[in-house]
Amino acid sequence: MAQPLDQTNIEILTILQEKARIPNIEVSRLINLAPSAVLERIRKMESQGIIDGYEVRLNPEQFNCRTIAFVLVSLDGSADLPTVESRLSSNELIQEVHRIAGADGYLIKVRTADLPALDQVLRHDIMTIPGVRSTRTLPVLSTPKETARIPITFSERPAPCP
Repeated sequence: MAQPLDQTNIEILTILQEKARIPNIEVSRLINLAPSAVLERIRKMESQGIIDGYEVRLNPEQFNCRTIAFVLVSLDGSADLPTVESRLSSNELIQEVHRIAGADGYLIKVRTADLPALDQVLRHDIMTIPGVRSTRTLPVLSTPKETARIPITFSERPAPCP
């Protein structure tokens, strides 16, 4: 199990969430800690699974992926969950797959070029998965905020998300 985060680790994580490619020397300057100590802390947080990876965010407009939709996927009794999850997860146009409580089995986020492309994904990729009964599609009109950042605060003991 990971050790509780101290204030210095919180500061490092806050900086890395803002700019993951920031040089180690710059992080050390910002928090007034030796570069070797910063690197050691980062490596330890990586090995503990606190830092899960680093990712480049591309501008979807530059790749003709401007249409976003959230899709509720309902299953019938014959659905094999591992198969459904595998098929949904392997589609590169499906960015997120969440198994949810309630009548619908999954909430997925799809990003396509336009509505006809979204229709193709729905009809040919999702509805052809064995056990998928129906979908309910919620096209996104605008996105005032989209982030993968996790709110982090200092505490002597682990606390849930605020």
